[in-house]
Amino acid sequence: MTERPGRRRARRIAIGTAVVLALAGMNGPWLWRVGSEKYHEYKINRPEYKADNGHWEIVDFPEEYRQNTIHAALLHTGKVLLIAGSGNNQKNFDKKKFDTRLWDPVKKTIKKIPTPTDLFCTGHTQLSDGNLLIAGGTKRYEKLKGDITKAGGLMIVHNEDPDEPKTIPAGTEFTGKKNGKTFVSQDSVLVEKAKKVFDKRTGRFLRTEPGLGRIYVEAAKSGAKYETGTQDNYRIQGLKGSDTRNVYGMAQKLALDKKDFQGIKDAFEFDPVAERYIKVDPMNEARWYPTLTTLTDGTILSTSGLDEIGQLVPGKNEVYDPKTKKWTYTKGIRQFPTYPAIFQMTDGKLFYSGSNAGYGPDDVGRKPGIWDLRTNKWRGVPGLSDPKLLETSGTVELPPAQDQKYMVVGGGGVGESKESSEKTRVVDLTADEPRFVDGPPLEKGTRYPQISTLPDDSVLISGGSEDYRGRGDSNIHQARIYDARTGKMRRVADPLVGRNYHSGSILLPDGRVMFFGSDSLFADKANSKPGVFEQRIEIYTPPYLYRGARPGLGRGPETIKRGESGTFPTRHASSIKTARLIRPSASTHVTDIDQTSIALDLEKSKGAISVTVPRNRSLVESGWYMLFVTDDQGTPSRARWVRVP
Repeated sequence: MTERPGRRRARRIAIGTAVVLALAGMNGPWLWRVGSEKYHEYKINRPEYKADNGHWEIVDFPEEYRQNTIHAALLHTGKVLLIAGSGNNQKNFDKKKFDTRLWDPVKKTIKKIPTPTDLFCTGHTQLSDGNLLIAGGTKRYEKLKGDITKAGGLMIVHNEDPDEPKTIPAGTEFTGKKNGKTFVSQDSVLVEKAKKVFDKRTGRFLRTEPGLGRIYVEAAKSGAKYETGTQDNYRIQGLKGSDTRNVYGMAQKLALDKKDFQGIKDAFEFDPVAERYIKVDPMNEARWYPTLTTLTDGTILSTSGLDEIGQLVPGKNEVYDPKTKKWTYTKGIRQFPTYPAIFQMTDGKLFYSGSNAGYGPDDVGRKPGIWDLRTNKWRGVPGLSDPKLLETSGTVELPPAQDQKYMVVGGGGVGESKESSEKTRVVDLTADEPRFVDGPPLEKGTRYPQISTLPDDSVLISGGSEDYRGRGDSNIHQARIYDARTGKMRRVADPLVGRNYHSGSILLPDGRVMFFGSDSLFADKANSKPGVFEQRIEIYTPPYLYRGARPGLGRGPETIKRGESGTFPTRHASSIKTARLIRPSASTHVTDIDQTSIALDLEKSKGAISVTVPRNRSLVESGWYMLFVTDDQGTPSRARWVRVP
């Protein structure tokens, strides 16, 4: 019997539909995922979405220019200095492969810069002449307990000779008087001469205090039998005459325990015009993970860090003078964990928020406070919520700087703790009795947040991870904008790249924000695969750049003194509402002491605006700034570079 054409067509349609439904059943999750991704791409690229939430894009350098960026700083040339050093890579360290890149985000050019030593985990800050000061770095990588074959540790060398200092060269042998075990110095050390102490009242001689030198030693032979467990006095081989009595070593436990990273004393200035490192006098103390803070007179305070034997610098802080290129100790002792968030206040005192990057005792130097460097007096600031979760938190000076409000964002427990905080905490240092209060919370506990101040008096908070170094696939793909004027925070577009340890962000002169780095411990949720360092740069364009035309700011004076004014031509004078000087960032390890946004007095005339720089030297530190103006819609201009001499 012959089937009618209509029936054949209906049957083909029925069979086709059944096949499609069957395929859909088998591939439903795939179809749903593809459809969801396409819809997401469509949604985040719509003009309306960008105007409300901003937009992210990835910048992928050519392979030959990629590196494990640990530090980044915006230079007054508009270029960004990206420093890796050895990039947390032991193989690079062993090969002395130290990297720096200079990236021009406008011309999209990248240049390799010869790097003099391992500037991995250095400190940095902007100088008044536009150079970038860089101090400290890596002398040795850490060794875990199972990787250590030779017992070692700290040897204190004593010099009781009041007439001359002594140099103990690397390779010197120290032999215990009681235990008879021999240890070898890994570096040379200069031990100052002994100090004679007299009674100030009578002038009579009281005693001699020996000069002391710290040095790292290792056992001459491998094996657990060369460990020591108690203090001993050590004879120094190769000495002659009275030195055999006057110069000796003292050590406590010398063992196969884990050995932390060790720091260096080296310091450099990076010249943005010559585009090279310039060596300056070394610090008095070796430092790994130090913080550099600019002071009122333009000198630079260096605090904390691990020293040349891997121990926390014992509260010896020092100051760099850019004029003499030399370092001097400050008066008094004050100890902090590594990379402490220490900011200069408008009265010249220093504020420590409690944020830090980790190394150091859990009960020393972790409470926030106000520090008078001249007298070494300390005043605690109470009220901080989650006070035991400050490691890997971030601190930002809220705009404008005249308000002297600071926000502490997130943080985690000491060391490799799984704990993290979803808190933000705000303190007003102009109050009679400053005290932290909670700000709007984050959705998740957040370590390593990246924080950048924006020209419209808002703050961008992005990324981080819930667990230590992104463990358990815990990177947070979220970003928020906090309005410093209203105290409100809102969610914006999600970043494309997860970022945790060894990451940071930098405000660019065009008002966008660049993000770098991320050093996950593992690459999967099960923590079974080693992590891969994130080498891609990501750029966030805030919502204010999708709201139409931005105000233009013509060329004006390149230098404006404190208390003086500068005039800039503009066709948008009537709509301009605010003017800000924003200091360029130098960012690493959730620490960016440099970024500050200063409100300027603003006068408008036909075809021009005039801005006046405040007189306060502690508020307006000498150096280069980005001058932004913002219109009545909250849209900023491109920055003009201005130097305050």
